[in-house]
Amino acid sequence: MKRAVITGGNGGLAAELARHLDAEGWCVAAPGRDELDVRDRAAIARYFVDQPIDLLVCAAGITRDGLLARMDEATWDDVWRTNFTGAVDCAAAALVGMVARGNGHVVFISSGSALRPPVGQAAYAASKAALLGHTRDLARLHGGSGVRVNAVLPGFLETGMTAGVSDARREEIVADHALGRFNTVREVAGFIRHLHDHLPHTSGQVFQLDSR
Repeated sequence: MKRAVITGGNGGLAAELARHLDAEGWCVAAPGRDELDVRDRAAIARYFVDQPIDLLVCAAGITRDGLLARMDEATWDDVWRTNFTGAVDCAAAALVGMVARGNGHVVFISSGSALRPPVGQAAYAASKAALLGHTRDLARLHGGSGVRVNAVLPGFLETGMTAGVSDARREEIVADHALGRFNTVREVAGFIRHLHDHLPHTSGQVFQLDSR
């Protein structure tokens, strides 16, 4: 039985992906922060020890929007430790077993903000952009061991993270989409499953899934 771990399990995308994989007969763990706080390196080491994983999806993430000049250090650190360092540490822990077995796949969930950051998303955009460089670095480093590493930019999704976005801002965002509509968690989950199951020779790539 194939095994997957999806961090940020309380989020809409993680929950949908877990349902997709479970329906395909996977053994899926989707820990939320109460089960796995990705800011805690020791907790990550305990969680992943001796746990064989075929697919790790690093979906844990937070937003703390604000102009850089007005952002305090604690806020910056919280975003960075959750979105980037936490993902890096989870991948490092999972990769030990993947490399030893000569097989495995890590998928980082980044964001369109990594490519075109809006005003006021300094910490979030920077943390998500850093994941793109790390994706390519790990893919090259571990490709010889049969391990794949990719990044997915889902686009604007109707999830708890975006629930506070105003109607006016939503209209601005959707107007930037060539198709005039948002992506969905169902379609993103389906893409990640397809990427894992049907594109075995694909690694080091960044996939933007919306129409911006």
